[in-house]
Amino acid sequence: MELHGHDVPLDGEGEKERLDRELSELLEEIRVALPGVQVLFAFLLALPFQAGWKGVTEVQREVYFASLCLALVASALLIAPSAYHRTNFRAYDKQRLIVLASGLTLAGITALGASMSGTLFVVADELFGQAQALVFSGLAGLLFVSLWGVLPWGDHMKYRKRAALDDPGSDR
Repeated sequence: MELHGHDVPLDGEGEKERLDRELSELLEEIRVALPGVQVLFAFLLALPFQAGWKGVTEVQREVYFASLCLALVASALLIAPSAYHRTNFRAYDKQRLIVLASGLTLAGITALGASMSGTLFVVADELFGQAQALVFSGLAGLLFVSLWGVLPWGDHMKYRKRAALDDPGSDR
């Protein structure tokens, strides 16, 4: 497996230290995202029990429930790396944990963005109507895709191109 970017050990850093650093960075990223998911999930759980909930439209109810389910999925995906680590920490396969946890975290962040967009739709539909709600939730989705997807992926691809130019014999 070829190393690049964060995978490359820092000066004087051995394989074990690199994996420890990568895992620590990943867990810190999860710690940033998880409270937001938990607050959103709690808000969504409480919403149907509020006065006036019975007046929601069928579309609002369906989008709400989809958003609630997506928040649940985001929570499960973002907590899964901890459960996996606790179950397998003595297996000493930290590289597998990091790869698996990275994928779960990206999937969790995706579910979080979709849940937030859906939640915004429900609120905006109640406040402004369905047409504006579609615009606002669509813009929110575009914001998440741009900042959480296009921007980092674009930088990732620039790095890969630059690395390939620096080492033309590489299979990156």
